[in-house]
Amino acid sequence: MGRITRSLVTAVMVTAVVAGTAGWASGTAQKPVTGPPPGTAAWRAAGLPDPERTDPGGIARFFAGLGPEEWQRLVRTHPTVVGNLDGAPLELRYAANARTAPGLHPGARVLAYDSRGRGQTVLVYGDLATAERVAVLVPGSDVDSGRMDSLTRKATALRGATGGRTAVVAWAGYTTPLGVGVDAAAGDLAEAGAARLTRFAEGLRAAGVRPEPSLFCHSYGSVVCGLAAQGLKAKDLVVFGSPGMRAENAAALRTTARVWAAKDPTDWIDRVPYVSVGGYGHGTDPTAPGFGARVVPAGDAAGHDGYFAPGTSSLRAFAAIAEGDVR
Repeated sequence: MGRITRSLVTAVMVTAVVAGTAGWASGTAQKPVTGPPPGTAAWRAAGLPDPERTDPGGIARFFAGLGPEEWQRLVRTHPTVVGNLDGAPLELRYAANARTAPGLHPGARVLAYDSRGRGQTVLVYGDLATAERVAVLVPGSDVDSGRMDSLTRKATALRGATGGRTAVVAWAGYTTPLGVGVDAAAGDLAEAGAARLTRFAEGLRAAGVRPEPSLFCHSYGSVVCGLAAQGLKAKDLVVFGSPGMRAENAAALRTTARVWAAKDPTDWIDRVPYVSVGGYGHGTDPTAPGFGARVVPAGDAAGHDGYFAPGTSSLRAFAAIAEGDVR
């Protein structure tokens, strides 16, 4: 096949990928938020540990060497850093974000709030410090600090379905695509999100959260989880409404977590071509028999966003996975 022919075939397949997610024009290009938290320059100038060069374990050791008065001084003087510093004590992060995060989220505490870009927010339902089970929800497109409703509904539904026994984290901690255009068909935002998700999980462990989390990854969030899988210490990796995980099969994820997948027959994601060409598309359908994931029943989850609806088989299965009630 000549170069011109190959280029033409690639162009046709890429167009099919994006057309399958409703077309080029329906999304707006996004630049991922990366790097250390806002306020880091002043934090560094004070001689405090560099958030870019210090891993979450090092951050935890730094705070362990301070007394309560110094902790509170850092919350007062550097709230935007402390509130987003993976590895810092949970209670200090909550206190710092109470100073900076706008709005109220009933029943939740703010574990991270980054005002850059469209805003990134991480909410906690329950007590991470004492919970025996932890679930982390990773959303897909169109979620940011100003648009958390869909994610918080899922988080509260899962917590309720576990009888309040599982602490649930609503992790809107990366720059999501807007709409279903080129960003949603590409992997750039997912790669940036995967790095942030991996560090976040490391920060939970460093801060004393003992249970390995079960991750529930929706739509484009499953691409994030697929790219992060190898570096995550997780009990379960559950994807639903997934366009693919940028992996040929579950073994290619190189994870010790149990891999689960759900897709409702009415979910429009099923019209997305499961291909990967020229950096676009996310590969194999995780619910396909050859992928190797454990399939979660989802026949009564209406559409793309109905997997956590009350009374659905998918919500019951998700709760059982989070609680460790399935083998």
